[in-house]
Amino acid sequence: MAKNKKWQDDDWLLLMQAYLHRPVGLKPVYSRVMVQLALELHIQPESLAVRMQQIAKLDKPRIERIWQTYANSPGKLSRAVKLLRAMKGFGRADEFYDGVEINETWERDWTPLAADERLTPVVLTLVLDLYFRLTPATMVRQTPEVQELARLVHISADDVVDILDVFQHCDPYLNRRDVTLSELLQPCQQVWQRYGNGDPQALATLADHLKVYYLS
Repeated sequence: MAKNKKWQDDDWLLLMQAYLHRPVGLKPVYSRVMVQLALELHIQPESLAVRMQQIAKLDKPRIERIWQTYANSPGKLSRAVKLLRAMKGFGRADEFYDGVEINETWERDWTPLAADERLTPVVLTLVLDLYFRLTPATMVRQTPEVQELARLVHISADDVVDILDVFQHCDPYLNRRDVTLSELLQPCQQVWQRYGNGDPQALATLADHLKVYYLS
């Protein structure tokens, strides 16, 4: 029977390397090192964060042994992790995960869009948060908040304005009657359905967490 990817005992090595990544200690859930490891292991960042707390507390004998072996030997840990990655699936990742059903809902949030590979649903989520902070008149490239977000996610201010414009077509309160032919309409609609009708403060909190990825 197909099953989700489960935690493997050797995965502690990968997570410990993330924990020891400077600055040493617990990492924010959506820091770059946590997201990248989560995508590699097909395990949600939130789950990795819980296990990383176990590393901080050394609350398992297995964790204590790994800590004693590698905490003061980063080179040794790096070699062990490199070997582990090489052995996973013996170089045949597709075969290794054959028959394993992976829940990719959260992974798709970090996957480049078919319409524009520079963008991800996470970027659209950050732009939607900005959308609720602005008025239509301020959704222009000269607005400091637009320029700041553009720099953060490494796109142009004009790109941010274009996405804001698409979100205007998703907003039932604006009731825009003109038609947009943007290929971003569908992915923007999907993000709007998830967050657009919810609590703006909850979206703002999520956006603050997601921004850590781009700041790390």
